[in-house]
Amino acid sequence: MEVRELDHVIIRFAGDSGDGLQLLGGRFAAESAHCGHDFATLPDYPAEIRAPAGTVQGVSSFQIHLAGHRVTTPGDAPEMLVALGPAALKANLHRVRAGGLLLVDQAEFTPRNLAKVGFDTDPLHDGSLAAWRLVALDLTDQAVQAAAPFGLGRKEAARSKNMVALGLVTWLFTLPTAPTENYLKDKFARKPEIRDANLAAFQAGYDLGEKSGAFRARYRIPAAKKTPGTYREINGNEAAAYGLVAGAHLAGMPLFCGSYPITPASDILHVLSGLKDVGVTTFQAEDEIAGIGAALGASLGGALGVTTTSGPGLALKTETIGLAVMTELPLVIVDVQRGGPSTGLPTKTEQSDLLFALYGRHGESPVPVLAARSPADCFDTALEACRIAVHYRTPVIVLSDGYIANCTEPWRVRKLEERAPIVPNFATQPNGTTADGKPRFLPYKRDPETLARDWAIPGTPGLEHRLGGLEKGETGQISYDPANHDHMVRTRAAKVAGVVRDIPPLKVDDPSGKAKVLVLGWGSTFGTIATACEAIRAAGQNVARAHLRHLNPLPGNIRQVLAAYEQVVVPEMNLGQLAHLLKAETLVDVTSYTKVEGQPFSTAEVTAFVQAAVEGRWDADGTPGVAAKDKATKPDEGSAA
Repeated sequence: MEVRELDHVIIRFAGDSGDGLQLLGGRFAAESAHCGHDFATLPDYPAEIRAPAGTVQGVSSFQIHLAGHRVTTPGDAPEMLVALGPAALKANLHRVRAGGLLLVDQAEFTPRNLAKVGFDTDPLHDGSLAAWRLVALDLTDQAVQAAAPFGLGRKEAARSKNMVALGLVTWLFTLPTAPTENYLKDKFARKPEIRDANLAAFQAGYDLGEKSGAFRARYRIPAAKKTPGTYREINGNEAAAYGLVAGAHLAGMPLFCGSYPITPASDILHVLSGLKDVGVTTFQAEDEIAGIGAALGASLGGALGVTTTSGPGLALKTETIGLAVMTELPLVIVDVQRGGPSTGLPTKTEQSDLLFALYGRHGESPVPVLAARSPADCFDTALEACRIAVHYRTPVIVLSDGYIANCTEPWRVRKLEERAPIVPNFATQPNGTTADGKPRFLPYKRDPETLARDWAIPGTPGLEHRLGGLEKGETGQISYDPANHDHMVRTRAAKVAGVVRDIPPLKVDDPSGKAKVLVLGWGSTFGTIATACEAIRAAGQNVARAHLRHLNPLPGNIRQVLAAYEQVVVPEMNLGQLAHLLKAETLVDVTSYTKVEGQPFSTAEVTAFVQAAVEGRWDADGTPGVAAKDKATKPDEGSAA
C-alpha cells in the first residue's frame, strides 16, 4: 500500500468516559514521541466520576497535533476523528475539517444509542456525513474476537476496543508498536489474561488496517528537528513536580509537600509521592488548610515546603499564606487553575485566579507570582519559584492551569549540574548583641540588598528566636508600635518588589521592527499567540508578541515595552484580569480579548482578533471588529489524512 508523507496531522479520539480514551490518546502520543515527532495534546473529559454513558455530556476526548516541525498547540480542526459511539460523533463532528476522515465503531450505532443523543436517523447511512470521508468498522467485535481465547466475558472483552482503535491508527500512521506492547506487558503483568487480551486487541486493530481495505493509503510524518539531547514526553503536572524536586536538590534541602487532592492539581502530589528515594516527603492532608500548614511547618524546620491546589483550595490556604508572609519563610504554592467560581468546571481550564493570587489575602501581604506557559515550562517555572522563595524568604505562587497541566509535549532533559545552585545561607552564628553586649540572634535582621531576613533552623544552639503571626521587630519580640508596623509592612513590600532585580527584561519578538500592534500574553496562551502571530506574518503583515512569566513583580521594562506600540492586545481566559493589572501599573490602555468557555483559545480565534487590530478594523466599543464567522473555529494549515 502507498505510504504518503504528511507535514502534520491533527487527530481527535472520542468516546464515553469509560472507553479508555485518555489511555488511547496517551499511548498514541508516546508512540509519536518514539518517532521523534513534535506534538502537543489536549485531553478533555467530564468532571463526574461516573459521567452518563452514551450521552454527549459524558463524552471524553483526547486531541493530538503531531508534526515534523515545531508545534505549540494541539490544533484547531482535526483532520481525523476516531469516534467510539454516536455521542462521541455528535459532540465532536463540528470540529472536524471538511473532507477529513471519520473512523467510527459501527457496533455502537444502535437505535437505542442513536435515540439517546438525538439522532433521528442513523448518520452512517442517511448521507449527513457526505462532507467527510467515513470509515465505519466493527471495532467492538474485533475486540471480543481477539479476547475470546483468554476467558473474558463479552462485556469485559469489549472494553479493549480502545486498543483495537489504537492498533488501527498506529498502522495508519506507520508508528512503532513496541512502545504500546511493552507498556501493556508492564501495566498488566499481574493480570495475564487482561494483558494478553489487550495485546491481542491491539494487534487485531493493527491487522485490521490492511484487511479491511477501507483506507486508500498509509501515512508517515517525518521526525522534527530538535536540539540534540534526551527527550521524554511530559505533562505540566509532572514537569511542575520535577521542577520542585530540582529546586530542593539545588538548595541542598529536603522537599516536603503537604497537599489535599483536588482536580486538576492532584497529579503533582501523586508524582511527588513516588520520589521518596530522592529526599521527597509527601503528606496527603485531611483538608487544604492542614496541607499548607504542614508545608509551612516543614519550611520552619529547614525543608523546602510546597503545597499544590486549584482555585477553591487556594481560597482556603490564604490565611496560612499570610502567616508565611509574616514569618518570612520560603513556601511554594502551585495553583493549577480551573473553571470557577465554586466547583465550577473542575476538569476544564481557565486563567481566572490571577487577581486572587496577587491580592487575595488579609492585610498588605504581597507575594511573587509566576505563571508557566507550557507543559515543559512548568519545570523551569517551578524551579525558579523555589529559587525566589529561598533567596528572598517569601511564599511564591506558581500559576498553571488545567490545559497545560494535562497536556503533553516533548521535553529535553538536562543535567541538574547545568543549573545554578540555590544557596539557603542558613544562619549558623549570632548576628547581634543584647543590651549588655552578649551575642544573640536577631530573626528579622536583613540582607541589605535583598531585604531577606536571616534564617535559622530551630534548635540551632545559640540562635533561639521567636516567629509567629503577630507583628514583631528586628529582635523577634512582639511589637504594637505603630511606626514599627509601618516599617515592617513597607519592608516586606519592598523585599517582594526587589525580586525585579532577578527578573530578566521582557523580550519582544518583533522581527520587522515595524509592528504597531503588540500581542501580550501570560500562562498557557503562549502557544496559541505564537502560532497566530506567525500566521499573520506569513500573510505579509507585521505584529509583535511578548509573554509574561513574572506577574508580580512585573519586569522592570514593562511600561517602556507597552508604550512603544500603538495598541497592545491581551488575550486571556478570564474577563480581563491581566489587562486590568497592566492598565493600573503602566497607565497604557491595553485592549482585552477574553474567553471563559472552559476551553483554550483556538489559533483561529486569536488570529482573527489580532488581524482586525493590525488592519485597524474597529467596532463601536473600540475593540477590533471580528465578524461572527471569523470567530468560529477555522482549520489549521496542513494536509488532510
